[in-house]
Amino acid sequence: MTPTPRVMLLIDADNVSADVIEQAVQRTMDEYGAIHVRRAYCNAEMAVNRQAMFKRLSVRPMVNLSTGKNSTDIALAVDAIDLVIDERPDVVVLVSSDSDFAPLVIRLREKGCRVCGIGQQGKTGEETVGIYDAFIDLEHHGVKPAARTATAKKAAAKTAPAKKARATRATSATSASRAAAESSSADVAPAPAPAARKAATKTAARKTTKAAKSSQPAQPQAPKTPPTSEAAEFILAAVPALRSGKDVQLNDVAQALRAAGLLGKHGSSLKLFDKLTAEFVVMQHPDRIRWTGASAS
Repeated sequence: MTPTPRVMLLIDADNVSADVIEQAVQRTMDEYGAIHVRRAYCNAEMAVNRQAMFKRLSVRPMVNLSTGKNSTDIALAVDAIDLVIDERPDVVVLVSSDSDFAPLVIRLREKGCRVCGIGQQGKTGEETVGIYDAFIDLEHHGVKPAARTATAKKAAAKTAPAKKARATRATSATSASRAAAESSSADVAPAPAPAARKAATKTAARKTTKAAKSSQPAQPQAPKTPPTSEAAEFILAAVPALRSGKDVQLNDVAQALRAAGLLGKHGSSLKLFDKLTAEFVVMQHPDRIRWTGASAS
């Protein structure tokens, strides 16, 4: 009996659509029977938007907090080399239409891996296809024109009764206004009695008092606390001890971030927090981290 090959699936989630990712996972399962490593590399916003899909497909999101050009691609390439050395896969499947992965594909092949690519149709160039041992272009299944037309018709059918009701109410209100105007022009109102004049005077006095109060300047409102950024939320989820606002050892924080996949094996936690100085304070001797948002919450 032929043993099941060890397969590693690495996804450039910033480069391909969600439905292409789902197709890629299914194609790889159909081809090899099992996927031993499943990782998707993306920014924090993409991880939040696609977290339900990643959970359903058992794909581990590797969140890239850096914003530099090609920083997600570099994170994927560094992890790929580490994983090939540690996991010894037989096949590596890269899901991306980016031709920048050519050096990585060559290096993985030198390590004894078969390297296959999966891209999104319409985004993959000919030079990208040629570097892999095998390559599949998957079509992005968007909403078809017929489906969009049917959806628009349903929405129009739902809103038509409401529009008709609003038009009927507007017509009734106009008719009532005209009737009241005709009635008031036909009848001459009698002069108000002394008691009515007193009541009118009191009403006018109350209105004057209310107007004077409303003219007073409004009290200044306390400044709103800025919301916690998405990057900080990921860090706080990985290191709950930071939520207390107390100092936490830098080594403990770095280990928790690596375990959560927010920091690479050789990544620097200090460089990470240097980009989040508005929300985290780095103290030295000994090295500690404090979240500044705890006092505001």
